[in-house]
Parts: sequence; structure tokens; C-alpha cells
Amino acid sequence: MKGQRNLFVASEGIPFLCATGVFIGVILKFHGMLYAVLPVALFIYLYLIFRDPRRQVPAVPLGVICPVDGVVVDVVLTNKGVLDGESHKIVICVNSLGTYTARCPIEGKIMDLYSGSLERTVTNNTNGLWVRSDENDDIILQFYGNRFGLAPLAFLSYGERVGQGQRCAYLRLTRYAEVQLAITSRVLVKVGQRVRAGADVLAKLPHP
Repeated sequence: MKGQRNLFVASEGIPFLCATGVFIGVILKFHGMLYAVLPVALFIYLYLIFRDPRRQVPAVPLGVICPVDGVVVDVVLTNKGVLDGESHKIVICVNSLGTYTARCPIEGKIMDLYSGSLERTVTNNTNGLWVRSDENDDIILQFYGNRFGLAPLAFLSYGERVGQGQRCAYLRLTRYAEVQLAITSRVLVKVGQRVRAGADVLAKLPHP
């Protein structure tokens, strides 16, 4: 499936790293180490913001996997979310030097939020990612607070199957990630808790 291959650096950042590396080489050849300090610092910074380390996804069949590196800043019940009716909402402040790619919270199928024929009522005023599990559980993943106007970039299409913890989007300096899930789910995290993309479990779905 798309998003499975991982070179430890997101592919979107490779051109920037290569260009900076070439620039460092030119500086070293013609001007020496002293002048290369700032370009080397830039290369390190670019590596940090584009890094995409491999993660061991926990074997939790009904678990909702954390999509981003960061800190949980809100865990509330809401009836104003994307899903119809009351639902859990978990908000994570994204670590700006964390992994560059978002991970899909559950295994399932990418659904179209703008579709006219939905089994569950979903509003069409969001740019979020909607995933439906084989048990018909719906998870909404949204991002907001984009820096420099750089919105997240998904690389999975509607109708595709996606694995639990699979890479699904470039974060591109996004500040917050929000996960919405059914009211019957059991939330396992609390405000102030640090979480890692593809490695920590936010909640468990209700099926036995």
C-alpha cells in the first residue's frame, strides 16, 4: 500500500536536503569549515523537520493509534464535531521537531467526506480524513493551525485501504491534530501526556 516505504526522511524533504548538502560541499571546497557552520546547521534543522523514523505499531486490533508526535492538550466530549451526535475529541499539539508524516489511527477504508450517500451523517465543512473500519467504526482525523499557510498533504485517495499506523499524510508544520471517535470508545490518554505517532494508543474501539 502507499505510504509503507520509509527512508527515514519524508520524500518531500529529500530535494531540500540534497540541495543543502551540495551547497555545504561547495562552501567547504572554496571557503573552508568556518563558513560552512550555518549551512550545516540548516541541514540539521531540515533533517529534523523532515525526519520520518520507523515506528513499531503496537499489536492492538481495536486500538486507535496516535497520528502525530506531540502532547495531548484536550480530551473532551463534543456534539459539534464532524460525526453525527456526541463523540470523543482528542486534540494533540504537534511537536514541530517530531516525525514529519501523520499515521492513520485505525485500519480501514478512506471515505469521502463530501459524498452524498453516507451511512452516518457527516458534515461537509471539513478537510479532515475519514476512515471507516471493517466493523463500521468511524474515525475523523483533522489538522489545523498551519504555519506559513502550509496545510497537510494527504497521499492516500478515497476508497483506498489503509493499515493501522500506516503513513497517510505529510504534516508540513501543522500545529494541531484532532481525532474524533464514537462516544462508546474508551479513551486511554489524558491532558499533558506525551504521545508518539504510530507507537502510542489513544483509545480503544467498543467492539468485543
